[in-house]
Amino acid sequence: MSDWGAVFVSVMLFILLMPGLLIQIPGRGRFIEFTNFQTSGVSILVHSLIYFTLICIFLLAIGVHMCDIFEMADWAPVLVGVVLFVLLSPGLLFQLPGHYRHVDFGGMKTNGKSIAVHTLIFVAIFAVLIMALHLHIYTG
Repeated sequence: MSDWGAVFVSVMLFILLMPGLLIQIPGRGRFIEFTNFQTSGVSILVHSLIYFTLICIFLLAIGVHMCDIFEMADWAPVLVGVVLFVLLSPGLLFQLPGHYRHVDFGGMKTNGKSIAVHTLIFVAIFAVLIMALHLHIYTG
């Protein structure tokens, strides 16, 4: 039996915390900026820490699951989610599609299309690692 709770929570947090989509902390000109479709290394770091905190709360402390087979804390969705969040943040390493090309590298900008594409890539990789390959990291 598969647990889609981790996938759902991870994807929702990925979308909602994408720097520049709804909010960017810190912004380029102010501490907080809203829907500016910009990003930076610092804001990706800050948003990654927020992502890590929220995913720990939802998956480990509250235990959001869509089935009841897990009794131990599984750190795999947390770690995989945070690593993918950083690597797939549009504009940090790459942006697909880019503003003027199919792929831009390190432009520190984003747009609605690239957020959608990066979200699909996030879902695919996360689901393969967690659901198909049954990646688990249990502690304690």
